[in-house]
Amino acid sequence: MLRILIADDHTIVRRGIIQILSESYPQAHVEEVANADAMIASIMKSKWDLIISDLSMPGRSALDALPQIKQIDPDLPVLIMSIHPEDQFAIRVLKAGASGYLSKDLAPEELIQAVQKVLSGRKYITPRIAEKLILSIHGQIEDMPHQLLSDREFAVFSLISKGTSISEIAEALHLSPTTISTYRSRILQKMDMKSNSELTIYAIQHNLL
Repeated sequence: MLRILIADDHTIVRRGIIQILSESYPQAHVEEVANADAMIASIMKSKWDLIISDLSMPGRSALDALPQIKQIDPDLPVLIMSIHPEDQFAIRVLKAGASGYLSKDLAPEELIQAVQKVLSGRKYITPRIAEKLILSIHGQIEDMPHQLLSDREFAVFSLISKGTSISEIAEALHLSPTTISTYRSRILQKMDMKSNSELTIYAIQHNLL
């Protein structure tokens, strides 16, 4: 039996995905969780054939959780869904181990196509992202400041930009406040900025929130 885990902090989104999946996979066993920690716990506890996860959830993001998912089950396909433009996040999540990146305003048929593709062991990449990947490989795209950050630095940057405190970020990412402060210093240096407010303004301007 096909086993699918859906992770999203919005109940209505989870139910919508379940409804779409039920039409093509009526016999599938589908469960749902509301955050990345619950997703990780479920992956550690049970065997899944596919994960469909929102990118941004309270606490850890799916991007931050991807390395741990790949440690637990390297072959587990993970489809990431997001309200953010694919040109802002798709390449980063694909490089982190995701099997595909989908916009939440997609047609139901596109979700099913993506599911079918990743279940067959392939990546789901739109023509636009395929072109950006090629340009990135050949060094024809100039990196923006946030693209210079590691995945963990980007996770901290995202939370800081939302106004999350150092202690709250430390708790969400299961790190010490001192470590988070160190990440913050690196982020400010790499992005040539001086304050949290500058990071927030940058994130808003570039549709990263």
